[in-house]
Amino acid sequence: MGLATRGSLRPWVMAPGSLSRRLAALGRGFEVQLLRQGLARLQAAERAALGARGPSLVREVLLHVGGEPVVWARSAVLLRATRGPWKALKGLGTRPLAHLLYGDPRIQRSALCPQRLPRVGATRRGLARSWQQAGQGLPPAGLQWSRSSVFTRGGAALRVMEVFAPALVGQPPGARRISGKPLPPFWVQTLPGPPRGPA
Repeated sequence: MGLATRGSLRPWVMAPGSLSRRLAALGRGFEVQLLRQGLARLQAAERAALGARGPSLVREVLLHVGGEPVVWARSAVLLRATRGPWKALKGLGTRPLAHLLYGDPRIQRSALCPQRLPRVGATRRGLARSWQQAGQGLPPAGLQWSRSSVFTRGGAALRVMEVFAPALVGQPPGARRISGKPLPPFWVQTLPGPPRGPA
């Protein structure tokens, strides 16, 4: 598996373009598991990135390759933006977020911001909760490197954070299949989310 240092995961953490398509290009079956999408309180980094407070929509997913979870992703947007520039997000369902973000010239992306996860805090708690809800038990110890970026459309911001599992160490991010060629179409199998509890 290898040690999940920033150096060993750097090709993934710094890979431009669609992460979902790069995972799909590995060719072993790419799956999206929607864990949560609904109203939630923003974390401090999300409030800073969105530049405002207010009711917000948060989406959390696990991305699987070959049946193994390799990325946990959390997206956040102000709720009012889902009635305008980001309204398609509410109907995205189990499709990858990349379906909305790439190929639209009106969407701009900030620079990638790599970061080592703190040992404690809201992100760690949310990650652990999602991992267990997905039936994966405790998150692996090497789950410590993340990146974030902000997508802007029509003046409204959408922050996306992605956390990389050590299972990706030593696996190039589909570069040979992507460089200079059109990306392959998604092969997406929808995995069931966690059962709903009482309201």
